[in-house]
Amino acid sequence: MPQEIVIPAAETPKRLENFLKKRFNIGYIRKLFRKNGVRLNGKRAVPEDIARPGDRVQLYIPYDKSKPAAQPAAELDIVFEDDDLLVLDKPAGVAVHEGKGILKRDTVLGQLETAYRARGIAPRLVHRIDKDTSGLLVAAKNDETAERLERLFDTGDVEKEYLALVAGRLPAKRDTIDAPLPGREGRPVTAVTHYKAEREFPGASLARVRIDTGRMHQIRLHFASIHHPIVMDDEHGDFAFNKEFRKKFGLKRQFLHASMIAFEHRGKMRKWTTELPEDLARTLERLERS
Repeated sequence: MPQEIVIPAAETPKRLENFLKKRFNIGYIRKLFRKNGVRLNGKRAVPEDIARPGDRVQLYIPYDKSKPAAQPAAELDIVFEDDDLLVLDKPAGVAVHEGKGILKRDTVLGQLETAYRARGIAPRLVHRIDKDTSGLLVAAKNDETAERLERLFDTGDVEKEYLALVAGRLPAKRDTIDAPLPGREGRPVTAVTHYKAEREFPGASLARVRIDTGRMHQIRLHFASIHHPIVMDDEHGDFAFNKEFRKKFGLKRQFLHASMIAFEHRGKMRKWTTELPEDLARTLERLERS
């Protein structure tokens, strides 16, 4: 029998995916839609369907609540906070959501929930960055703000900038990578990445990257597609290059940092930036001396 959830009367209408994000980890939600394991009022559902109070959501794939081995938690650095939102500087090595081998209490979301529970606040993350990517991440402190920010992300009204070290010398000082990437259910979706080569080193280039879309692993996949993968990317990168780079420069994770985010908040454009963390800054220093 499927698990059934009746959407409470107090809920505002929202995308089904966003409703489920409040209750389950993102890996389980993606699996539900990928395997057609969710129905809305008895009909096959997609993430964009609007869920309203009184609607019935049926889940046909059991949710595994088992707790895998924990990993150390890291203290979160809050760079901005008001009554509506938080902007965090996430360290590398901390996952945004729980998943295989990752306890919720050790994730960004879990730590936020623990920190704000006594104040009656349940923060919601409105986007994500990879576990081994450092940098800026935004969380809403109430449903109204979460829905507004999610709309801004959905419509491309959020500016995001990353610093990425890639293998080799880039073919142009400025360029755009416009190449579809696999979306939900494996269907290709539009993905656009712009880059500007900032500095060149022997065997590597530092690029300032902006994205028009926010696909999973977009920056990593796009640079790999032009044969200049992110340095130390252990999934889409160059294994032999990474092995040699780590031996020579000591970097242990992918060189990708979410350095800037900007969007309209309380009637005006706001912009937040963060410096490279110590491990990435030290890598650049060593490259300069090489």
